[in-house]
Amino acid sequence: MAEQNTPPGKGGNTPKPKGNTPSAKDKSRAASRPVAAKAPGKGAKGGNTPRPGARKSGASASAGNSRRGVLLAWGAVGVVVIILAALFIVKATSSNSTNTSYIATTAASSQVVTDVTTVPLSTWNAVGVTSQVQVAKPTILSDQPAMTIDGKSPAMLYYGAEYCPYCAAERWAMATALARFGTWSNLQTTASSLSDVDAGTHTLSFHGATLDSPYITFRGIEQYTNIPVASTPGEYTTLQNPTKEEGAILAKYSSSKYLPNGSTSGGISFPFVDINNAMLFSGASYDPQILAGLSWSAIAGGLSDPTNPVTQAILTTGNYMSAGICQATKGQPGSVCKSSGVQAAAKALGITIG
Repeated sequence: MAEQNTPPGKGGNTPKPKGNTPSAKDKSRAASRPVAAKAPGKGAKGGNTPRPGARKSGASASAGNSRRGVLLAWGAVGVVVIILAALFIVKATSSNSTNTSYIATTAASSQVVTDVTTVPLSTWNAVGVTSQVQVAKPTILSDQPAMTIDGKSPAMLYYGAEYCPYCAAERWAMATALARFGTWSNLQTTASSLSDVDAGTHTLSFHGATLDSPYITFRGIEQYTNIPVASTPGEYTTLQNPTKEEGAILAKYSSSKYLPNGSTSGGISFPFVDINNAMLFSGASYDPQILAGLSWSAIAGGLSDPTNPVTQAILTTGNYMSAGICQATKGQPGSVCKSSGVQAAAKALGITIG
């Protein structure tokens, strides 16, 4: 499986502090543990101890025994019915909970798509490259041939996976930036793995999505779903594979020759973004932790607010990407490439547009 770099400071293996205070997990276990039946105390009588008093006459005892027999028979029937009902409920519940290990990928709502694709220019410019949340700059390359995909150039290539929380963060920036250069179709909403770090981070998926643009050719590859492989913990089902042409680009530019943190063994970190072989993003540009607990609507709906820290991280990354695309398109369209936000990003990266 492809490697997935973890930003500095991340990790779930920090030792727990010692002491007598029970952990949250211990408390949970205690709360869910069944209560044991109390043993009879000293002198307490069991359920079969005869009651004091004279023995009843034979007829009376016989009638009583008959009634008890009937009650016991009906009681046994009741127990069987309860057991059968319980088994039915367990079976029905288990059959309806097979998807609780992941969040399904579905078509993005029209409102989410609108919010992602119509971020006001004034918001882009107000943010520029200023973010309260730390945002990493991409790697800048020079003297490389322009990327060509299916005979079209310039081009941009994304390689990731739906289970990956770092991809989840990066997709918001890619989707908003690319919307400045074309029109999206079939954007999906999904969430990262429920068992990985930053579990269940709400995001978009590029699987099946297309960008119609006169300026840039975009190819998004989601290698894996967020659906766990039942027989192999920690692995996910395959969704799509790169073509031979795409694979060659990935193999070349994800290496340590071009990336400071690139692999020397052929692995590729998720996410990996290559803008026309001149700008590379490897790993998340910002910590996906800032998206924790936020719905798709909350993230997308906040993209018009330049004071929102989540928006600042997304649009700062998006302005870097926009600057890379503008470099590839030689400054087209001017309405985007001449904007103060993109110009601020180009200056910060030391690149020339147009």
